Amino acid sequence: MTGPEHYAESERLIAQANAALSDDVDGRVKMSAHAMLISQAQVHATLALAAATAQTHPTWTETLR
Repeated sequence: MTGPEHYAESERLIAQANAALSDDVDGRVKMSAHAMLISQAQVHATLALAAATAQTHPTWTETLR
């Protein structure tokens, strides 16, 4: 998965988590599902940032060759 793909996946997961909150009709949000989606989104956001950093850092550029 590329950096932009990780970013897009993070955005998708956040939207899915927000939709789960807005779909809550009885006041008992499925917090475990919401927390899981947010956690997965954070991982993808971190990987997107790492990919962006690695692509511009000279040491990583040499390592990736």
